[in-house]
Amino acid sequence: MRRITTTLTRSLLVLAVAVALCGCSPLYFRTLNTGGGDGVTTSSFDYAPGRGLDLYVPAARARPAPVVLFLYGGRWQDGSRSDYAFVGKQLAEHGVLTAVADYRRFPQVRFPVFVEDAALAVAWLRQHAADHGGDPQRLFVAGHSAGAHIAAMLGTDRRYLAAVGMQPQDLAGVIGIAGPYDFVPLTDDDLIDIFGPEADWPASQPVNFVDGDEPPFLLLHGDDDLLVWPRNSIRLAARLQQAGVAVEFRRYPDLGHIRILAAVRYPKLAPTLEDVLRFVWGED
Repeated sequence: MRRITTTLTRSLLVLAVAVALCGCSPLYFRTLNTGGGDGVTTSSFDYAPGRGLDLYVPAARARPAPVVLFLYGGRWQDGSRSDYAFVGKQLAEHGVLTAVADYRRFPQVRFPVFVEDAALAVAWLRQHAADHGGDPQRLFVAGHSAGAHIAAMLGTDRRYLAAVGMQPQDLAGVIGIAGPYDFVPLTDDDLIDIFGPEADWPASQPVNFVDGDEPPFLLLHGDDDLLVWPRNSIRLAARLQQAGVAVEFRRYPDLGHIRILAAVRYPKLAPTLEDVLRFVWGED
């Protein structure tokens, strides 16, 4: 037990140093992706030409597993699905069939292309989840930061899933971790380039599309998040509640933008993994 505790403490220290020195560095991701995933098998697939996902399959169960599509953050500009293997491994280790998907990003594309890509990934999972032991009727979309924005767009603006023959209520739920959902006006040049002229900004804000036909939402945010302010989740949660949509909003004290997701790998940092699993499994 002492050896396990020492190893965990050392891993958390390495993680903290990596984040403090250089944010989401290669060392940060190597630390998160080391270990975990007992009994999990991994395969890669293209859900559309040139766009892929990694599928993390849990050990065989007596009944089909819930399914989660995870979309990573990176300011709609950075990221790779391989960096987020720890999310797929941890969820699959707890019995959830998990896909971590790449999507096209700026400057290759601008809004709303990355949301359209995510919709294609949802449709692929809906069609193929059963082939890998998943239940397509229990399909959740989750994301962190920019990925949470994309997930929320799928859950609120029906046009994206309609384009692939689905609707928001075909989702079992949306999980947003430290996401931007109400972030105008834009002042940063790169974001203005991504989301276009001011007249187009309302189309990129999930809060503007809540009308009562949304699936259940789980919103997680750290009170000390200085990159994506907690007011984003506060406002989306309020809008969903006003529309009669089931929403759970969990605020974590003394937690910032990076550790809330790192806690999926190291649950001592925050109850992120616990809250996600409870939402996905429901009464099971």
